[in-house]
Amino acid sequence: MTATAPMIGELAREIEAVVGPQGLISRPEQLRVYESDGLTVFRQAPALVVLPVTTEEVRDVVRLCRRYGVPFVPRGSGTGLSGGALPVEGCVVIGLSKMQRIHEVDLANQRIVVEPGVLNLWVTQKVAPHGYYYAPDPSSQQVCSIGGNVAENSGGAHCLKYGFTVNHVLGMEIVTPDGDVVEIGGAAVETPGYDLPGIFVGSEGMLGICTKITLRLVRRAESIRLSLVAFDSTDAAGEAVSGIIGAGIVPSAIEMMDNLAIQATEAATHAGYPLDAGAVLLVELDGRAVEVDEQQGQVEAICRAAGATEIRIARDAEERTLFWKGRKAAFAAMGRLSPNYIVQDGVIPRTKLPQVLREIAALGEQYGLRVANVFHAGDGNLHPLVLYPDKDDYERAEHLAGDILKTCVAHGGSITGEHGVGVEKQPYMSAMFTEADMETHQMIRCAFNPGNLCNPGKVYPTPRLCGETPGKYTPHPLELAGVADRF
Repeated sequence: MTATAPMIGELAREIEAVVGPQGLISRPEQLRVYESDGLTVFRQAPALVVLPVTTEEVRDVVRLCRRYGVPFVPRGSGTGLSGGALPVEGCVVIGLSKMQRIHEVDLANQRIVVEPGVLNLWVTQKVAPHGYYYAPDPSSQQVCSIGGNVAENSGGAHCLKYGFTVNHVLGMEIVTPDGDVVEIGGAAVETPGYDLPGIFVGSEGMLGICTKITLRLVRRAESIRLSLVAFDSTDAAGEAVSGIIGAGIVPSAIEMMDNLAIQATEAATHAGYPLDAGAVLLVELDGRAVEVDEQQGQVEAICRAAGATEIRIARDAEERTLFWKGRKAAFAAMGRLSPNYIVQDGVIPRTKLPQVLREIAALGEQYGLRVANVFHAGDGNLHPLVLYPDKDDYERAEHLAGDILKTCVAHGGSITGEHGVGVEKQPYMSAMFTEADMETHQMIRCAFNPGNLCNPGKVYPTPRLCGETPGKYTPHPLELAGVADRF
């Protein structure tokens, strides 16, 4: 059933009764603000936007959408890069940006309870005076929300040692697509039964809406040491990465940038990166002071053996922050090199870094486009930035970005590490998963979201009714009988 204008009007009146006029957006020019997430090439204006402030309001809005048969799309800060929060035609966007309360800080048990609109960096700022922090740190941590991090299982530079969002979520309060409020997981580190938080984190908004999240906090290390290491080539830098991990050292972060990325970020941030380097590594060690001292010596020896041309250790916290500022500003800095670019996201085994980077360079030459590389080298999470000078070149850039993902899969990797599949990577799901794999995925989606009203049309190449077999779309018998509809 397609929502008609009168139906949307009636739904809007009922929603306004729940959230008040300040919580409902319906004017066309205002709806345009919500027509995309950080991946702006895909755009679709929603029918309505709702900004609830309590779990009860989220629940009541979801129940109204279900009653009217109108799809709804959860949205955090809108910083996602795969189209995960892209509206679908005639939908209600449920924006969680006003749910910004921190409900509990329990330092004795190293946990904090927050609402989904709380920004990532706010968590660390809240507990930093007490010597704690929140480990997942996406480059967008100043603006991305915890709810969005949960949806995409966000990582960041320090995921090598400390893991992704899924490793730091203990429990959640969620509103199911049926409009029920349930709790999964809990305050303890381990709870009996199925790992429902592990299923929900990274589900890209298709299994429900989290309204409270219990997060694990990490104690600040006694010693933190960040080194900026320059090399003549990405091959040499990749060899150093393999050598460090192969020696049994697990830094809190190992980040790599190639020369094109260095040129852009240095112009934007003046972080002190050597402009003549073929690649730089940021290697951060943390732990007990005696341990960091020992590992620092090993890391420097490994890097020199791999051909390091310069090793510079951050003198103090201020310089360490400056080095990280350059890395975290890399995506935005690309605007200095090109008016348009695609931020890609794939994963490879770290031992394949030199080979895959050579193949990416060859693909760039084949397509006649420049590719800057910025990535979490320690765990092989690549972020190739495909630069294209004109919007007319987008299709060519998109094909290049797709070939990069196929290259990652061919080398035993993945089509995404932390940005999610959303709508951008749907065409490449079959390169990584068999039809049996995706059928199993759909069984989980159908268990949580049988009506497919919650963020429909995402991740999988063809939206399907529950019970259908993945593959080429054929109408379900219930659809042919007029009993059910396909969204």
